[in-house]
Amino acid sequence: MSSNHENKHPNRLANEKSPYLLQHAYNPVDWYPWGEEAFNKARTEDKPIFLSIGYSTCHWCHVMAHESFEDEEVAALLNEHYISIKVDREERPDIDQIYMTVCQAMTGQGGWPLTVIMTPDKEPFFAGTYFPKQSKYGRPGMMDLLSQIHDKWTEDRDEVVGTGKQITQAIKDHRGAKRGGGELTPEVLDKAYDQYNSTFDGQYGGFGQAPKFPSPHNLAFLLRHWKLSGQQHALDMVKKTLNSMHNGGIYDHVGFGFSRYSVDREWLVPHFEKMLYDNALLALSYLDTYQATGEERYAQVARQIFTYVLRDMTDPLGGFYSAEDADSEGEEGKFYVWRPEEIELILGKEDGARFCRIYNITDHGNFEHNTSIPNLIHQSLKDSAREEGMSEEELISFVERCRQTLFDAREKRVHPGKDDKILTAWNGLMIAAMARGAIVLSEPAYAEAAAKAVSFIRENLQNENGRLLARYREGEAAFPAYVDDYAFLIWGLLELYEATFDTDYIVYALDLQEQQFELFWDREEGGFYFYGSDSEQLLLRPKELYDGAMPSGNSVSAMNLIRLAKLTGREDISRLAEDQIDAFAGEVSLYPQAHAHFMMAVQFILGPAKEIVIAAPNAEAAQEMIGTIRAQFLPNTVMSLVTEENRAEFARLAPVIEDKTMEDEKVTVYVCENFSCQAPVTDVEQLRKFYSPGTR
Repeated sequence: MSSNHENKHPNRLANEKSPYLLQHAYNPVDWYPWGEEAFNKARTEDKPIFLSIGYSTCHWCHVMAHESFEDEEVAALLNEHYISIKVDREERPDIDQIYMTVCQAMTGQGGWPLTVIMTPDKEPFFAGTYFPKQSKYGRPGMMDLLSQIHDKWTEDRDEVVGTGKQITQAIKDHRGAKRGGGELTPEVLDKAYDQYNSTFDGQYGGFGQAPKFPSPHNLAFLLRHWKLSGQQHALDMVKKTLNSMHNGGIYDHVGFGFSRYSVDREWLVPHFEKMLYDNALLALSYLDTYQATGEERYAQVARQIFTYVLRDMTDPLGGFYSAEDADSEGEEGKFYVWRPEEIELILGKEDGARFCRIYNITDHGNFEHNTSIPNLIHQSLKDSAREEGMSEEELISFVERCRQTLFDAREKRVHPGKDDKILTAWNGLMIAAMARGAIVLSEPAYAEAAAKAVSFIRENLQNENGRLLARYREGEAAFPAYVDDYAFLIWGLLELYEATFDTDYIVYALDLQEQQFELFWDREEGGFYFYGSDSEQLLLRPKELYDGAMPSGNSVSAMNLIRLAKLTGREDISRLAEDQIDAFAGEVSLYPQAHAHFMMAVQFILGPAKEIVIAAPNAEAAQEMIGTIRAQFLPNTVMSLVTEENRAEFARLAPVIEDKTMEDEKVTVYVCENFSCQAPVTDVEQLRKFYSPGTR
């Protein structure tokens, strides 16, 4: 979108911090941010609300803005007959979630930009997504739409208001329905596996048809299902999907990191925006699969994701930025695509031609305007090495040299916009990924990056009462945090504890878990509401469970509570974990495939699950034992380290470790599984036998 503001006057969005709202600050539309000023004006002037929800890296949001919101004719209609409100869905997921539910109920589909028209009392009577300026191809245009709805509002107010009340009541009734009972048994895990298997794309990996989203928690569930059941095809589905995504154009082969989704079945053409949450969750999947298989490829992809995030998506103070745009210079994907002549100019004719052959960069192209998205879909590096008459090692060395040269050249292009706001929830996911990376790849720098992000949140995203906040940008923290913020950050803290064994992270996690319970827990039905009891109360108070592009806060909370209960031995947390599972058992058992992360919590609670306690004089002395355990893929396991230095404090947090002491003054490993403990191990060779590779 153009940033040329000459001869334009700012609207109220110019005072906001959200990059998305600021993109619209010079529209001729008289935008308001969400707030009482807008609703009071709508009541006073007797006008409906035009609500537009999107986010800064949304391609179709840019298109609609350019066609309609930058247009004087559309703006004139909106300004005369409506009060217009802009919302950044990433800042206010509570508003987005409610009105997206309305849109899906009214139209059968959703997406962004989200367009809702409602009464001054926030009751919606019209919803849709993208609309062009003029009606075409059977799709109504903004000019016609705004005129027709104004006429209806003026001439048939009772019907419009009645429609709004009916829709609002229907949504409340649906969301307020009592959850049916049900018991989650091992058969539900098999049912989930069968559902994934039935929708698996055996040729290109992933599930279902295009567009394809990574949804890494699906893979995380299947990997654990393989580990627990021995079902080889579950592992095969994971590997096929991870390999295909990495080979495809959804992966940035020049600068690293994954785009949000693929518009086609092969993972070739991405929607080029890069989101922090996708890269965090995908890094976790590649790390898990490396641990499970020992195949270096998966470790390399995880390292490259972290290289991208630390290079391009990390604030100097330690927080992680939210996203990078799909568009640059007004074109989607322009930053990422190539022509053969460009490559040859940069690398030289011979090397350039070879690189183009390897990465399928052709004169005809595989994207718009005869450009090419680099990919390895139809030929592996191993096959290319054979065709080029090189060893695989020689080819990999050649590719890396060329990649670095191309990356340096690409850096001189106009970059896509970066959404540099720092969201607590998404930072929690990257903290978890970085901490896991430190564990699996034996790379302390990742734990340091995760720790720095935690420090950033503690210093900048909590108010004076310790209440977590959702968004930080340019020195301002705002919006009471949502359940996802609490859940994802606690997840990150649990991973960071296991990466560093610093008990401060357990203390912080327990404090946040207590806050989450007080602010979000439904004391009648169980489960966590999406926004807190101290937040703005909207049309309804939803409780989300669906694990979509990201896992839900309720699913992650189920896993957090189980892990905290196992780490501390606290009965109150254990009961809360069981209540959380029970609250959603009926819903999950109906369609487990839609609740992959929740199913991992079910796997954990059904067992077998392990608690490992290492007693040692200090952390250094325990490193060999720790390394032996970390070399294995051990889902449904919590591990803690008790040293002379932390024993007293740790025993207050976790009474379960009190009797776990060193034997014969040696580092001692205690392994408990399903309420019984094995004999303590003091010999590393004995431990290696216990965790021999390949054992399940």
